[in-house]
Amino acid sequence: MTIDEAARLVEGEVEGDGSRVVRGVAPLEEAGGDELSFVAEPRYFPYIQASRAAAVLVARDAEVPLPPHIAAIRVDDPRRALARLLAALYPERVPAQGVHPTAVLGEGVRVAHSATVGPYAVIGAGSVVGERARVGAHTVLGEGCEVGEDATLHAHVTLYQGVRVGARSVVHSGARLGADGFGFVWDGSGHRKVPQVGGCRIEADVEIGCNTTIDRGSIGDTVVGQGSKIDNLVMIGHNCRIGRHVIIISQVGISGSTRVGDGAVLAGQAGVGGHLEIGAGARVAGQAGVTANVPAGETVSGYPARPHREAMRAQAGLFKLPELMKRLRALERAVLGK
Repeated sequence: MTIDEAARLVEGEVEGDGSRVVRGVAPLEEAGGDELSFVAEPRYFPYIQASRAAAVLVARDAEVPLPPHIAAIRVDDPRRALARLLAALYPERVPAQGVHPTAVLGEGVRVAHSATVGPYAVIGAGSVVGERARVGAHTVLGEGCEVGEDATLHAHVTLYQGVRVGARSVVHSGARLGADGFGFVWDGSGHRKVPQVGGCRIEADVEIGCNTTIDRGSIGDTVVGQGSKIDNLVMIGHNCRIGRHVIIISQVGISGSTRVGDGAVLAGQAGVGGHLEIGAGARVAGQAGVTANVPAGETVSGYPARPHREAMRAQAGLFKLPELMKRLRALERAVLGK
């Protein structure tokens, strides 16, 4: 597409030669003369001068010095515009419809004619695969699972019995959904397993990263709300309720029966105790340890997690301790002669 066509696609304005053709997108330092790049932060503006890119996406109000050979496409949000351009320049390959001859389908399985079931996939009795859904190679669905229309289960995904995956959701390789929650009671002689008879429900437009695990409920369902995005290597315990449009970043662990409100963000390696509530729009910083409820809209960090400003003050005080101890020892020597 031409630079002018790209600008129309992202509702932007061209500054410079819009007639040149772009065939791809690349970072500033790697882009060639037929590629487009983007700059979302002012600290990267100086790198534009040395780039060979045909054009760059920049914010409308950005004061960017442009060399003569680079056009600018000015947009409201360069990152959002980039997402639209990537989808247009790199269209997703549509797999062949139908069930691979090596796939194993249990009794009463229903697979839509427009769906795809890959090699060596196993689909348990009574499961349903919706229109245009994709089940990757070696993926296993237990009995009574549901995969919504346009959903994608990549290779080596496992859905335990009765898991439901909503329309347009994406589950990446190695994810395990609907395994038993970690529930045991002491009976005087050993830890006795509590049967986990609830379900696991993934609503529409959710994305779940590689090797993430989401347990089924002990009674009732574990739920991930519409539009939420979960990174790789996340663990969500039984009976958790994750709201809509939540972001959960890699290596987060959420203990059972915790509720996370709509639009909350949990940064990498945060840990959340059980039976807690994280309010809508709350932010939990990386490696924070949440041991109490977090109010809606609050930002917390540290261990135990506390309001971010308070945590930063506590951290600053901690860093001063060595100097304070040194001064205390000097004072003891001066007063006590020690």
